[in-house]
Amino acid sequence: MKKFPLLPVITLLAGLLAGVGTGVFVTWRAAGPILVAITATRQKARDARPAREKGWDFWTIEIENLANELRDERARQRHESELLDQRRARLENEQHQLANVRADLESLRADISRRVIELTTDESKNIRVLAQTYADLTPAGAVAVMRELDDNTVVKILSQMKPDVVAPIFEQMSHTADADGTLAKRAAALSEKLRLVHVARATNQS
Repeated sequence: MKKFPLLPVITLLAGLLAGVGTGVFVTWRAAGPILVAITATRQKARDARPAREKGWDFWTIEIENLANELRDERARQRHESELLDQRRARLENEQHQLANVRADLESLRADISRRVIELTTDESKNIRVLAQTYADLTPAGAVAVMRELDDNTVVKILSQMKPDVVAPIFEQMSHTADADGTLAKRAAALSEKLRLVHVARATNQS
């Protein structure tokens, strides 16, 4: 088998490696400043990019539209919340006024109850008998008896009399002497109370 000399091959490989190394070294030295310049340009571009409050490095029209919708929705909810607060305040005010009106009505009802003279069915028959008895008296006699009775009893009796019987009795009172002059004031008070007499009607039993 024929042998080739090794020395020329080694010399050739060494030359090739030296050439490649020299080329890489020269290229690196020439490209180094270019790479540095490119890196510096990119850094300046990043530094010059406006910083966004969103904390993102990108911002698209879709994101802008979404942000606007969110702002509008937040404003709408705030407006509705204000309307609800106003409506709640009106309702509370109306409820307060309604409570006052209810309290006034209860007070008025209680006052009317105190003023109204109730003629119950149990005493209605006896009162009618007394009314007929006093109607048979002269006005002076009726006044003399009624002076000894309390106002409510007198009013109940008068309520069972006919107007043409009650009128002479009141006239007699206006001429009857009293510690304050005459019984005219009492006649006026009795006349006022006659309007407030409530006669209970007996219910029919089946």
